Amino acid sequence: MKIAVIGGAGVRTVIFINGLLKRCHKLHIDEVALYDINREKLQIIEKLCTHVVRRGESDLKVYAAEDAKEAVMGADYVVTTLRVGGDHSRTVDEEIALRCGVIGQETTGVGGFSMAARTIPVLLEYCGLIKKYAPEAWIFNFTNPSGLVTQTLKNAGYDRVIGICDAPSSTKFRMAKYLNVPEEELYVEFFGLNHLSWIRSVKLSGKEMLGELLEDNAFLEGVEEFQRFEPGVLRLTGLLPNEYLYYYYHREKALENIKKAGSARGRNIEEINRKMFQELQGMDADSDPEEMLQTFLYYMQQRENSYMAVETGGKGRPMKERGQLPVPEGIGYAGVMLDCIEGMQSEKGRYLVLSVENRGALPQLADRDVVEMTCLVSKEGIQPVKVENPPEDCMLLIHSIKHYERLAAEAIVEQSREKAVRALMLHPLINSYSLAEKLLTEYGEAYGGLFGAN
Repeated sequence: MKIAVIGGAGVRTVIFINGLLKRCHKLHIDEVALYDINREKLQIIEKLCTHVVRRGESDLKVYAAEDAKEAVMGADYVVTTLRVGGDHSRTVDEEIALRCGVIGQETTGVGGFSMAARTIPVLLEYCGLIKKYAPEAWIFNFTNPSGLVTQTLKNAGYDRVIGICDAPSSTKFRMAKYLNVPEEELYVEFFGLNHLSWIRSVKLSGKEMLGELLEDNAFLEGVEEFQRFEPGVLRLTGLLPNEYLYYYYHREKALENIKKAGSARGRNIEEINRKMFQELQGMDADSDPEEMLQTFLYYMQQRENSYMAVETGGKGRPMKERGQLPVPEGIGYAGVMLDCIEGMQSEKGRYLVLSVENRGALPQLADRDVVEMTCLVSKEGIQPVKVENPPEDCMLLIHSIKHYERLAAEAIVEQSREKAVRALMLHPLINSYSLAEKLLTEYGEAYGGLFGAN
C-alpha cells in the first residue's frame, strides 16, 4: 500500500517516517511518496528520511515525487500538511493580530482564519487531483486549522477526509505517564471541536477517575497541558481542558505574555527553521548522514521546547546537546494517523480522537458538522462516541465557534468579505465589527488583496 505526503518538505515528515518503520509491515505499507513545491527543502527532507530508513534496516521505499500527480497516483492514504506562504506567513499573521490587540495564534481566531484563507483554495486543488488519480484514498488532513479545513473539504464533497490533531493523544500519553499506568489501559474521552475540546471521562479498569483528578493539585501540576491553567477554572467547569482552551480561559494573560515577549511564537519558529535548513544545506548527506540527522533533531528540539512558552510565560523544557538525540517514534500527528489506519484494518477497533462528521454524537449540531471526538475506529467504520447531556457552558462556546467555522468556510470558498467580517465578529477572541474590518484590511494588504471586495 502507498502513502502520499503533500507538503512533504515539512519538518515533521522525518518523524512521521521514523514512526512508520516499526508498523509499516503490520499496516501493509511499503511505499511513501513525498511532494512539495519547495524542491530544495524536499531534497534535504528526503535525504534525512532515507537515512532514517537505512538506520532502521527497513525496506520501506521513500522517495520525492516529481509532481503532485505522481505522488497521489494509486495512493491508498494521502497526508495533507501544508503551510501556504511558508514560515514567514505565520509571523505575519501573528504580528498583524498583535498590532490590533488580539491573539493571532495560527489555529485559533484570526491567525487561524488567515491561514485557512490562504490554504483552503490550494488544498481543494490537491483534493481534485486525489479524486481523479486515487479516488478510494483516505485523506488525513494535518493542515491547520484542522477543524475548519476539514469542515471545508467535507462541504466540498470530499467524504473520505479525516482531521488529525495530536493534542488529545499527547495529553492522554502524559496523563498515563503521570499515573504510571499503561496508556492502552486508560480511557480518556474528549468531546468538542478541534482545539476547543474537553475531557469528560477518565477511566482505569472501568473506574471513573475524573472527579478525584480534578481535586488532585499534584496531578494538575504534573501534567504539562493542565499546569498552564489555574486549578480554579478546571474545578469550575468540572472537566479537563484541551490546552488550547488557555486562549479562552486566560485570554488576557496570553495576550499580555505575548506583548511582553515582543512577538508570538511564529517569529521564533521562522528563525529556528531558517538556521536549521541553512546548516543542513551545507552538510554532506553521503559522507556523514548521522551528523545531518543530529543537526536536524537539535533544531527540532528547539521548536518543541518553545511550544506555548511565549503565551503562558513559561521557559520551555531543558535542552539536550546534539550527538545522541533519539528520533521520536511518531507519538504526535504521525502516531494518530497510523493508529487510525491500524484501527480501520482491525475487527476489534480502537478508541481515537479525530475530527469527523458529528452524526448525532453532539446534540444540537448538524450531522455534517465536523467535531473533534473520541471515536471507535474499526473495519466497520469510524463512529464518534455519543455525548449525553453535555454541559451547557461548553455547548454555548462550541455553537459559537462552529457557527464561525461555517461562515469562515463559506467566506473563503466564495471570497466573500461580508461573510468573513461576520465570521470574525462572532469569534470570541475578536467579537467586534470594527476589529474584524481592520484585521481583514491589514491581511488583505499583507497578502495582495485577500478579501478585498464583497
